[in-house]
Parts: sequence; structure tokens; C-alpha cells
Amino acid sequence: MFRLITRNNDIKWLEMGAALINYERRPATLNIVTDITERKRTEDEILRLNAGLEKNVAERTHELRDSQLALLNLVDDLNQGSRGLTSAYDALNAVNKELASFSYSVSHDLRAPLRSIDGFSQALLEDCWDKLDDDGKKYLERIRQATQRMGALIDDMLNLARVTQSEFHQEPVDLSKMVHAIVDANQQSNSLNGLTFNIQEHIVIPSDRRLMHIALTNLLDNALKFAGKQEHPHIEFGAIVKDSRRIIFVRDNGVGFDMNYAGKLFGAFQRLHRADEFPGTGIGLATVQRIINRHGGQIWAESEVGKGATFYFTLPEG
Repeated sequence: MFRLITRNNDIKWLEMGAALINYERRPATLNIVTDITERKRTEDEILRLNAGLEKNVAERTHELRDSQLALLNLVDDLNQGSRGLTSAYDALNAVNKELASFSYSVSHDLRAPLRSIDGFSQALLEDCWDKLDDDGKKYLERIRQATQRMGALIDDMLNLARVTQSEFHQEPVDLSKMVHAIVDANQQSNSLNGLTFNIQEHIVIPSDRRLMHIALTNLLDNALKFAGKQEHPHIEFGAIVKDSRRIIFVRDNGVGFDMNYAGKLFGAFQRLHRADEFPGTGIGLATVQRIINRHGGQIWAESEVGKGATFYFTLPEG
């Protein structure tokens, strides 16, 4: 590949190939020159957008971590006592405004370049398929996969930010019926062979219906993901009473985890398993914890490697 400047000072990119032929019964060399200017421009545009995207993602992710850490600290302080309530409330509003601003910024500043990168990559694959070697096709497919993963991560980060901004409406909610509905919807879209469910009925508790649906969906998706590789996957939803408290749980017979790393479970972007084994963005359990905290409850987990995991949570009922 080489560059050519025309008489009009236009820049053209050319690709040259050669082949041995017989011409008038004599050996000859056939030189083939292909104009690849448009392909080169598309590749350069993808590289430019990718560089800008990486910078934006780094900046926005840093802002998100700082803002959400500040918000979490404020929520913990408010749960421990009412000292400095007015000041904390003002500070919380300020953080919420920062999160709202960040959500808007993510939606517009990051989504548009991602769509451009994915679109240009797809166009390059479709229009120049026969001109690309195997490595070029592989690289473009990796670019598309990376942009799609980043899009999913952005969606999860936005959902995490919205958990603390949405309105809160508490009412009696039948969590058992909610779990049935979530399981039925999941099995229709992504059935798991041999899966069995045990759902305790009539678990009704005061809570925000929309937020609890998000929390239970994440917990059940988590259980399905880690039990999915078992020969006989089994998931259980129920409640027990201990020390006059009703404790709700979601249990699976999946791969489990080492309790030495349990402190990382509910942190954003934290993972206890490799992404190539169990895909995900590391946001789901952080979202669940935010929802339980917003209700004034507690959440924790118990597990043993190879013997499944149980996630417990409590919600105030008084």
C-alpha cells in the first residue's frame, strides 16, 4: 500500500499486486493497481473514533466511580443516624444532579461514537469482504464485539445510576408471584435444559415494586448464569425467619465462589469469575445492593466453591 498525490493535490491510496502470465508466448508480469482510498479513509476514521472513545470512556468512568462512591458514603451516613441531615440532603441532591448530568453525557457522548464504530466496521466488512485478508476480517469482528460489549456496559451503568434517582413508592408486593413471572419470561426467551425451580409462595413484603423487580431479575439471572453449566441446574426462592427477622433468599447449585473474596461481590465492575467463562459487566449485584440499601435493608451471600451460592436479603417490615 502506498500514497499518491495527484495533479490536483488529492491524496490517493493504492494497493499493488503482481502475477506471472504468458503474453504472446513469452513470460510477463501483470501489475495490478487497486484504488483503496475509500477503504483507507474508513479505517482511519474508525481508528480516530476509537481513540476518542477510549479517552471519553476513561474520563466518564472515572467520574462515575467518584460520584457513586460519594453517593454510597452519603447513603450509609444517613442510615446510621440523622446528624447533619440537612447538609447531607443538600449534598445528596448535588450528587444526584451530577449523576443525572453523567447519564445524559454517557447517552450522547459515548453512544454516538460506539454506533459509528460498529456501523463503519460492519460497512467495511460488507463492502470490502473480498479485499480483506483473514486478519483484517478478524480485527473488524473484534472491534464490533468490543463496541457491543461497551454498549451493554453503558446501559448497565445508566441503570445503576437511575436506581438512586427514581421515585420510591412502597406498597405490599407479592415477591413470589414476581419471581414466577420473571422465571417464565426468562424460560421463554432462553430456556435451560433440565432446570428445576422451587418457589415458596405468598412471600409478601412492603417494597417498591419496580425496584424489587430489577433486584430479583438480577439475582435470578445471576443464579441461572452460574447454575447453567450444571447437569441438573436447580434454583430456589424462599424465606426463613431468624431472630424475629424474615430473611429472603435466592439459592442455586452452581459453581459457587470463594468466601475470601465475598467483599468484592457487590462492588461495581468487580468479578469473581473470568468473562470468557461467565459473561457479564459486573454491575448486576452492585445494582441489587443499591436497591436493598435504598429500602433500608441488608444483603449478603454465602457460598462454597463447587457447591452453589445463596444470596440473602432483608427488608424493613415495620
